[in-house]
Amino acid sequence: MNASVMKGFNGSERCPRDTRIAQLVFPAIYTLIFFTGVLLNTLALWVFIHISSSSTFIVYLKNTLVADLIMTLMLPFKILSDSHLGPWQLRAFVCRFSAVIFYEAMYVGIILLGLIAFDRFLKIIRPFGKFFVQKPAFAKTVSMLVWLFLFLISLPNIILSNKEATPSSVKKCASLKGPLGLKWHQGVNYISQFIFWTVFALMLLFYVVIAKKVYNSYRKSKSKDSKNNKKLEGKVFIVVAVFFVCFAPFHFARVPYTHSQTNNKTECRLQNQLFIAKETTLFLAAMNICMDPLIYIFLCKKFTKRLLCIRGRKTTPSPQENHTSQTDNITLN
Repeated sequence: MNASVMKGFNGSERCPRDTRIAQLVFPAIYTLIFFTGVLLNTLALWVFIHISSSSTFIVYLKNTLVADLIMTLMLPFKILSDSHLGPWQLRAFVCRFSAVIFYEAMYVGIILLGLIAFDRFLKIIRPFGKFFVQKPAFAKTVSMLVWLFLFLISLPNIILSNKEATPSSVKKCASLKGPLGLKWHQGVNYISQFIFWTVFALMLLFYVVIAKKVYNSYRKSKSKDSKNNKKLEGKVFIVVAVFFVCFAPFHFARVPYTHSQTNNKTECRLQNQLFIAKETTLFLAAMNICMDPLIYIFLCKKFTKRLLCIRGRKTTPSPQENHTSQTDNITLN
């Protein structure tokens, strides 16, 4: 990264950013996401507190909830910063700390969704057996390693955002980074892309096998209840649906946006277009904190039963439910 490149970053006025949409529209949307996320994830937290970590599945779900709570708590800083309701120093805090923590928690959540898919896959190929990877101790260890790995690659993004913050420089977070910081940021972006697309490819593979097993199970039981059949298929694919809707668009937009931030050859108009594209898809990624509770409800029997207890309801299996319980055990826990 040469001096001319850095000059472009230090003088963010060379390409003024059009923040009208980001200042008016997105803060309102993020505010809605924030309050919805607080409500849903606080309720989920209360439920999971009363559920023991007796399986790898529960361990992964609890860690997913922690990641969602962290993402939720970082949103107010972004809302206040983007809407210009706080001092310019708040924008510096967002660039250096809260945005980094938000992305760290998001990628922890992405990896955990992949581990959930892997756990369901193992439930298919070895429903009554116990590989070492199906033990809660393994899930706790791998979850801790995931958090540690994302922390270690995220920490330099905080440390290397060490240039002096000014009302002008904080308009673009890249302006706070030196040459090493820009290179590290770009490298982390490629690592993040690798994480997402690897998890996505494996998730598709796992759930193709799961869907095939579910279909075969219904054929063997000669079930003619198409309504329940479709319902269970929806449960099978809820993880893939949430994963793809929330995260795929953002990862299509992030690479060109980061490239525009780490070089001085991108036209100003294109920079602003990529910024809007990144912000639009980032809001979809943030929607994950509201959609993950759907996974808890559809795929976790213990969560659903505890949730129904809150409403003072008791559930008893009907003959129809008993008939499909074997199939349910394939995908639920």
